[in-house]
This record gives sequence, structure tokens and C-alpha cells, in this order.
Amino acid sequence: MCGINGIVTKALEDPAQLSRELARMNTLIYHRGPDDHGTYTHHTDSYALGMGMQRLSIIDLTTGHQPMSSEDGEITIVFNGEIYNYKKLKNKLLESGISFKTTSDTEVILKLYEQQGSACFKLLDGMFGLSLFDRSKGKIFIARDFFGEKPLYYTKTDKSFIWGSELKSVVSALDRKPGISKQGINLYFRLTYIPAPFTIYEDVHKLEPNHMLEYDLTMSSISISAIHQEFDKTASDLSFDEAKKQAKDRVYNSVVSRSVSDVPIGTFLSGGVDSSIVSLCLAQHSPSKIDTFSIGFTKKSYDETDKSRTVAKIIGSNHHEFIIGEKDLEENINRILLNFDEPFADSSALPTYLVSNKTSDYVKVALTGDGGDEIFGGYNKYYIGSLNSKYKRYVPQFLHNTVKGLTRPLLTTRDDNRGKRYKVKRALNAVDYNDDFYWNIIALGLTGPEIQRYLLKTHQAEGIFDYYKRLTGIHSPTSLNEYLQIDLCLSLEGDMLVKVDRTSMLNSLECRAPFLNRSLLEFTLRLPEDYLIKGWNKKYLLKAAFEDEFPKGFLDKSKQGFGVPVGDWLRGPLRQELEKYIDTQLLEDQKIFNIDQISTLVKNHVQGKVDNTFKVWTFYCFQKWYCNTYRDLTAA
Repeated sequence: MCGINGIVTKALEDPAQLSRELARMNTLIYHRGPDDHGTYTHHTDSYALGMGMQRLSIIDLTTGHQPMSSEDGEITIVFNGEIYNYKKLKNKLLESGISFKTTSDTEVILKLYEQQGSACFKLLDGMFGLSLFDRSKGKIFIARDFFGEKPLYYTKTDKSFIWGSELKSVVSALDRKPGISKQGINLYFRLTYIPAPFTIYEDVHKLEPNHMLEYDLTMSSISISAIHQEFDKTASDLSFDEAKKQAKDRVYNSVVSRSVSDVPIGTFLSGGVDSSIVSLCLAQHSPSKIDTFSIGFTKKSYDETDKSRTVAKIIGSNHHEFIIGEKDLEENINRILLNFDEPFADSSALPTYLVSNKTSDYVKVALTGDGGDEIFGGYNKYYIGSLNSKYKRYVPQFLHNTVKGLTRPLLTTRDDNRGKRYKVKRALNAVDYNDDFYWNIIALGLTGPEIQRYLLKTHQAEGIFDYYKRLTGIHSPTSLNEYLQIDLCLSLEGDMLVKVDRTSMLNSLECRAPFLNRSLLEFTLRLPEDYLIKGWNKKYLLKAAFEDEFPKGFLDKSKQGFGVPVGDWLRGPLRQELEKYIDTQLLEDQKIFNIDQISTLVKNHVQGKVDNTFKVWTFYCFQKWYCNTYRDLTAA
């Protein structure tokens, strides 16, 4: 696991300047790979090219140094990630007479490219962000894995083309700080995160998952294409029992494939369905006891460590349990939030950082349960989506508006949680008689009308989901299959995977998600919907496949996830900082917010009049990023 950087610029008078710039960019992402580092530069009369990397050594600890070049020096690669099928690919290359100098997966990619060109990227089963320079072709190839587990950012200016694993290093190489993207800020305030290909900055992009960017050094041109084309979605004729057996085998085999490592490996064990199953499979595969890690909270309403202890006892793991309080989270909040390099308001990033921090004291790799909900249908919003279609069929719009008005006082709460009343209120607010229900239900931030209320017209954008409707070909989703596809390109890529990658890599810990396996996704997308969600029973197939491994009913227990009392903090220890963010002079200088409306929203929350927890937290995270990024504009 590593971090990569790259620059192409016009020929430099001082060739050493490029090396210095790469070294500085590498320093900014040192946490992604403290074990090793390297740079590569190439100069011609028309351009200068450089690639750098920081390495976290997981496979081939001694000979896997990067950047890595072919024997003739024509091809050079920097690679961030893990290729889980690299040994199988290597054996095929050996059979064809190709020799190797290292035991690294990086060299396997290099040799595959020599043999097959950029078409080789579709053979890679893994998580990766890579860049490869082919000197003979005068091209750079940049590629990102199928699900987008590893990040890749890029930008092109009149003078240069810059890319990297994190925004901080890409933006640092620009002559000036970019402006704020209207699309980016609207996506953020609707979703609480910004999915690919957008970022908070104008003209700075995320390479989308399952895509390759080709940069022509002669023409200074970019072309982007999908690595994998559409795969088979033909309905499966498997019986439920056959599907159950296959599901168990496929999940187990995916865990085994994701456990390849030359360093110690463990699992995050929350006690939920997904992490429990991953931990079970790893324990069954491992010849010795595995290490499992869980985090608990001093605030008992947020603590669920009893479930993880139960699983640890069943699988016989060396279990490590860390209990944290509000002070632990408060002390790290700046480091965590600012490391995302753009506004990011998923509060579960805070405990994810802390469990990663504690886990990194014991192992360098941890398997997680991420992706289980997307692959096997585990979210409430999936069956709420099907209920919505029935609701609109029987409840006319005028009656729906009456119901919303009558229930508003009953559903208002001052509690800092997302309990039943919050969920009912959110479902009612998401109902859209123009078929935008699912696009509304996935938006955890402000509603469309609220954005119009809080943002000035200069920063409002119309049709912010239009790009994703075109991308998926899904405008009015009505089926579980369509909900899953939307989540894969929005919430999984933009939220879940970003959260885990940034918080774990900030602690130099590599996280792997066995459920994010392309063949596993293809398997579930072809199954009947009621195999995945049966009535109110989510992840029905997955739980049925593993129910014999756990106490009766254990996998059916509800789990609240990494809840964090941010609403309390915003009224308490964070209040003083929050109130600075509604300073009239600051808001006037920003020219982003409707001052009266945003100030009222914040004041109502901190004074305990209305629980605006998640709206105010979204505002707080944006302002923290903004004031840190544009310090010259916000300095007192």
C-alpha cells in the first residue's frame, strides 16, 4: 500500500526542480507509505515528466522498491494497492518464458503491460491506483480499481498535467489555489461528500473507478475509458439453496484471496453481520489465531462491544477492545477532518480513525466488512425504496403533503441520533412524485429546497444528479438492482471507501474489503431480489449462508454502526469554534451562504431550540475545510 504522485510540465531550465517538487509532494503523503520512497524523472526538449511514491511494504518487503522500470528502461510504473491474483498471473507469465527479479505484484503489472499493453489492467483483481509511463509510445496510463478503493486525482492546466493519491499533493503543485466548484459544493451539501469525477475544486477531478486515463505527451491530450465493459446481468436460475451455498463459498474464497500478505494481518470486528462473517472466514482459513479489533464508547448508548466479544469467543481470536471517550475524538478531530482535503461530513470517520490508530500498533493489514451492504442488500433505504412505489400508488400528492404537515411536530426531536423518528421523517421528506425518491433518500445533507435557502444563488446548481443518471442510465430507480448500482458509483466510492482509505492510511494501516470482489457483485446482481431482501429481512441470503456458524438469531440483531454524538459536541466543546464560522464578516467575505438563514440554523441548534445536528455538522465540516484552505482570505 502506498501513495503516488506525478507531474508532466514544459521543459525546465533547472532539471532538479522537478525532483524537488516530487519530493515535496511525497512528503505531504508520507503517512500513506513511511517504509520507503522514490522518484523518477525524464526530460526531453519539449517536456519534463516525474513520478514519485511513498511505500507501505506489505508484499515483497525487500525487493519491491518503486518506481520500478522495465529492463530496457522504456516503461516505468508507480503503484498504490494490492493485486490479489498476482501469483496466478505471474505463473502464466513464467509459463510463457518471462522471468522476474522480484516477488512483488508491481513487477507482475509491469511484465503484463510489456506483453499486452494497457489491456492488461482488466486482468487485475485488486485495489489500486497506478500510473505507468511508456516512453516509446510517449504516453502515460493512469488507472483506478473497479470499485474505487484506492483514490486518484488529476488536473490539467496550460502548463502541466498533475496527478496523485491525495488532493493535498495535487493542489500543492499548482501555481495558485483553485476556486470552488459549483457542482462540487452542491454535491457536498446534498450528500455530505463529493463522489467522482468531481471534487470541491474547479478543474480538479477524481478518476472514476474502473477507468483508465491515457495522457498523450506529444499532444498534451487526455482520453478516459472504462477498463471493464458491462458484465453479464442475465437473471440467474439458481435455487435459493444453491445460491446460499455459492454465496458462502464465494465470500470465503474472497476472504482467502484478500489475506495474502508478508506482514501480520487482522480484522475490524464490530459485531455486525459483515465484519463477523469476514472474521469467521479468516479465522477458519488461518492456521493460527487471528487478531480482531473493536472499538467501544464510554457513552453506553453508542457502545456495542458485547456483540464483537461474542464473535471473538466463537472464532477464538486474540481480541483487542479499545474503549474511547469524547475526549479521544475531540483531540483528533482537526487531524481527521482536514486530512480529507475537501469537505467530508461522515461523522463515523472519527471512530474509524481511532480503531485504525489502535489497530496499527499490532498489524499492518486489516480486513473489513465494507461493501457487504452494497453487495448483499443491507440498507434500510433499499426496502424503503420499494415501499415508496406502493405509497405513491395509494397516497395522492395532496394527501402526502397533509401527512407531512401533521406529523412534523411528532417527528421533531432534540436527541442527537438517527432513530426511528428521524428515519420516518427522512423517508417522508424524500417522497417525490416526479420519481426522484431514491436520489432524495441517499442525500444525507440538505434537501433541494434547503440548499436554495442556505446557499446564495451564485453557488446553486441545477440537476446535480444528472451526471450520475446518465452514467448509470437510471433516472427513476425502482428496483433493488438499480439502487445497488447507484450506490456503487455514489455512496460507496464517494463516502464509505474514502472514509476508510483516508483514516486508515493516516495511520499507515492497509484496509481490505473482501466483499468488494467483482465476481461477487456479478453473482448477486443476477439473483432474484427476494434472495437478498425478503420482507423486512435485509441481507437475507448472506445471513442464511452463514447462520449455522453463529448462535441462533445472532445475525438478525440490529446494529447501529459508528454513531458519534456530534450534535452534543456542537452545543458543547465545539460551540465556540462553530460560532466563529457564522461570524458576519467571514460569511460576507465568503459570498457563499445566505447569512441570516445559515446563522439561524446554527443558533437554533446550539441554543437547543431545534435539533439540526446533521445539517449543522455538514456546515461545520465545510467551514473547517474552507478556513484551513483559504487562510489568506479568512485570517482575522
